Amino acid sequence: MREENTMPQTPHMEHHFTAGETVRDIVIGMSDGLTVPFALAAGLSGAVSLTTIIITAGLAEIAAGSIAMGLGGYLAARSDAEHYASERLREQQEVKEKTEAEKAEVLDVFTSYGLSAAESTPIVEALSKRPGAWIDFMMRFELGLEKPDPKRALTSALTIAASYIIGGLIPLSPYFFFSPATTALLVSVIATLLALLLFGYVKGRFTGTRPLRSALQTALIGGLAATAAFLIARLIQR
Repeated sequence: MREENTMPQTPHMEHHFTAGETVRDIVIGMSDGLTVPFALAAGLSGAVSLTTIIITAGLAEIAAGSIAMGLGGYLAARSDAEHYASERLREQQEVKEKTEAEKAEVLDVFTSYGLSAAESTPIVEALSKRPGAWIDFMMRFELGLEKPDPKRALTSALTIAASYIIGGLIPLSPYFFFSPATTALLVSVIATLLALLLFGYVKGRFTGTRPLRSALQTALIGGLAATAAFLIARLIQR
C-alpha cells in the first residue's frame, strides 16, 4: 500500500517590486533637489560672503523648484490618465464597429506568444463574449497601456515636491551652521556626495539592481550634473 505524502506544503509566494512609479518620482525629485540648490549655493559662495543671503536664495529656489517639479509631475500623470481614457474609448468603438478586425488583432497577440491559430481561436471567441475583459486585454497587450491609478496625479506631485525639498535641504543645510561661505561650501560638497551615494544605494536595494553599482552610478551622474551646474553659475557671474 502506497503511503500518501502528508508533509505540509509551503505555499509558493512571489514577491515582486510594485512601487516603480513611486521610486521614479522620488528619483526625479531627489536628483534635481540635490543638484540645483547645490549649484545655486555654490555659485553664490564665491560672490557673497554672508551665508544668510545664500540661505534665503536657496530656500526661495527650493520652494519654487518643488512647486514647479510637483506641478510637472501632476500634469504628466494627468496626461497619462487622459491618454489611457481616450485610447480605451477608441478601443470600445472599434470592438463594436470592427469586431472581426479586432478579433484578428487578438489572434495576432496570441500567435506572437507561440500559440497556433487553432489553439488561439477558441480563446479569442470566448474573450469576445466579454467586452469589458476584451477591451482590457487589448489595452494591455496590444497598446501596452496599464490603467492608471486615479489618485496617481496628486500622489506623484506630492512625492516629487517632497523629494525635491528633502534633496535641496541637504546641500543647503551646511550654510545654516558653518561660516564663512567657503567653509560651508566644502561641507556642502561632502554632504551632497554622501547623500548621492546613500540615495543610489537605497534606490538599488528597492529596484533590485546591485546597490553598490547603483550608488556609484548615482554619485557619478549627480556629481557631474552638480559640477556642470556649478561651473555654469560661476561663468555667469564673470
